[in-house]
Amino acid sequence: MLSFLGMNSLDQLFSHIPASIRLSQGLNLEPGMSEPDVAAVFSNYTTANAGQMSHLTCYAGAGAYDHEVPAVVKMLGSRSEFVTAYTPYQPEVAQGVLQAIFEFQTMISRLSGLPVANASLYDGATALVEGVNMASGATNRQRLLISSGVHPHWRAVVKTFAKGTGHVVVEVPLKNGVTDWGSVDASDAAAVVAAYPNYLGVLEDMSIAKSLATSSGALLVVCGDPLAAGVLKTAGDWGADVFVGEGQPLGTALSFGGPYLGLFACTHDQIRRLPGRIVGETVDSNDRRAFVTTLRAREQDIRREKATSNVCTNQTLMAVTAAIQLGWLGTRGYAEVATRCAQGAHYLHDYLIQVSGVTPVSTNPFFREFAVRLPRNASGVLDDLVGEGILGGLSVESLAGDSDPSIEGDISDVALIAVTERRTREELNHYVDVLAKVLS
Repeated sequence: MLSFLGMNSLDQLFSHIPASIRLSQGLNLEPGMSEPDVAAVFSNYTTANAGQMSHLTCYAGAGAYDHEVPAVVKMLGSRSEFVTAYTPYQPEVAQGVLQAIFEFQTMISRLSGLPVANASLYDGATALVEGVNMASGATNRQRLLISSGVHPHWRAVVKTFAKGTGHVVVEVPLKNGVTDWGSVDASDAAAVVAAYPNYLGVLEDMSIAKSLATSSGALLVVCGDPLAAGVLKTAGDWGADVFVGEGQPLGTALSFGGPYLGLFACTHDQIRRLPGRIVGETVDSNDRRAFVTTLRAREQDIRREKATSNVCTNQTLMAVTAAIQLGWLGTRGYAEVATRCAQGAHYLHDYLIQVSGVTPVSTNPFFREFAVRLPRNASGVLDDLVGEGILGGLSVESLAGDSDPSIEGDISDVALIAVTERRTREELNHYVDVLAKVLS
């Protein structure tokens, strides 16, 4: 193989892999081990990862949350009909998958408060890219006003795409945790992009962003936490033209970062620009209820030069899982999960800021996530908490770099903490006690 490739050694074959992640020594396996014996050794290696997560109480968030995934969701979502499903281009053999996607779209439409939703996208960040592309196509403008309350990784993805699309990205700073929309001129904006709640967990008044978008003729794009709709206004209630979000909280495990799914919904005015796949309801030749992929003859497929998006696929497996989770919880159960997250977050916040040296970053209302300043470097404190069995949150510096317009001043001591319905009162009290000990 090496001769065919024109190489002289295995080291040359693997030279494109960064040295920092290559094994620097042998596997220390005895020669002549059988396949089951080798599998057993590697199984022991994998427990180093699984054991860490299973023995840590998780307070990390920033887009990926440690929610309960009921057994019924795992069982139904792993059925072979869904796991092995092929792209449902042929409705005569894919009615089950098509109906499941249609139900998913209906639920996302309800959660977003907007009339049209697609069958999902890759993740929240790329959903935002599709949202601003839609706005640019609708307004024939290139300037994007993006709140610094939008997750820094999402903002980075938009900037990356903007290098090819020609969009001009303007990041609007925060003051006391909320967007300072008064500091920018929106007269030629294609999109006003806000987050609800923002990535620091703060709940902003979306009517300000809506007023700015309306006065300038821009589209309001709201990056929303889907769980927030269980207890708060939807993006549609705030007057959003586009809703985008990360669907991981809807029945998808943390899974070390993916795969997840992007949520996307919009007004009827933008349906012809809606990216990705859409499933519609119709009747067959016998007048029976049936489902098909609809709006297939769109620019995404046949007139690419006029397209605002060329995405023609979706995350079917994760979307079906989300539909199962939402159907299992129901309206009341969904509200209960959201309420428990909010109550747990406020309980922990109120006790943490009583610990010496811990102060809130913002005094504004929040949902299930909040940022605090610690008396020393946040990464170091969080590392100490891991030693005590607690994944205590995330360093904002690790998310946003050494500076970010979302927080005034030094951010090296800022930690972002999230609470889900899985956290008990005993665990929350233990977190406060351990943090106090670590900081003492």
